[in-house]
Amino acid sequence: MSLIEYELRGAVGAITLNRPDKLNAFGGTMRQELLAALRTADADRACHVVVITGAGRAFCAGGDIDFMSGLQKARDVDSFRTLLDAGRDVILQIVSMRAPVIASINGVAAGAGCNLALACDYRIAAEEAKLGQTFIRIGLHPDWGGTWLLPRLVGRGRALELMATGRMIGASEALAIGMIDRVVSAGSLADETGKLAESIAGAPPLVIADVKRALGQSERNDLGAQLSTESEHQVRAFLSDDAAEGMAAFFDKRTPLFKGR
Repeated sequence: MSLIEYELRGAVGAITLNRPDKLNAFGGTMRQELLAALRTADADRACHVVVITGAGRAFCAGGDIDFMSGLQKARDVDSFRTLLDAGRDVILQIVSMRAPVIASINGVAAGAGCNLALACDYRIAAEEAKLGQTFIRIGLHPDWGGTWLLPRLVGRGRALELMATGRMIGASEALAIGMIDRVVSAGSLADETGKLAESIAGAPPLVIADVKRALGQSERNDLGAQLSTESEHQVRAFLSDDAAEGMAAFFDKRTPLFKGR
């Protein structure tokens, strides 16, 4: 059984962390398989949006503590660094992808699992979901980009409090502080995630890729630089076949069919 399942459903790349007996904690080759699935989605021009979720009752419980404990007792820094590098590669891949990535948080998202969700472009969670920067509980430092991602969402003070206490927070609190974007009932999570993914998948993919890129650049650009970025992206959109189709559909009073050209 694959630890990471990937399936292209129409224009939606569906990635499922598939180790439910361990709450989808990263073990074995899961990190490498997740990176491979993300790269497959990124290389497939038919994939316009990616959804990441977990099998069973958890999104991802983080790293496999049993395995890490063995490395710690053996003082095996080289093997531990291999885990860190694999997590880094996953986060950089998500951030650099042309397609938006949605985290569909169906349960616990702790440690590396929490930061995997934070790296995604949008986070929708079930009411029962809980998120936490739990590294401190086992004497470790946050990784998977948490110290960069979390303060940009919730502010430095809240990020410090969450990381320094390691407390788990419910979906309602996570929504209130900006850690996630939407909360729905557990029974409707898959449907609501699907509706969102299909809506994004129906948009012009070249423009969506540039929107994602522009939002990322806005974190380091001043206003002038951002306006220049917008103009560059707008001209590219203006010259595309999708813009011609969108305008033709407007006049024809029909739904446009965007093809990413």
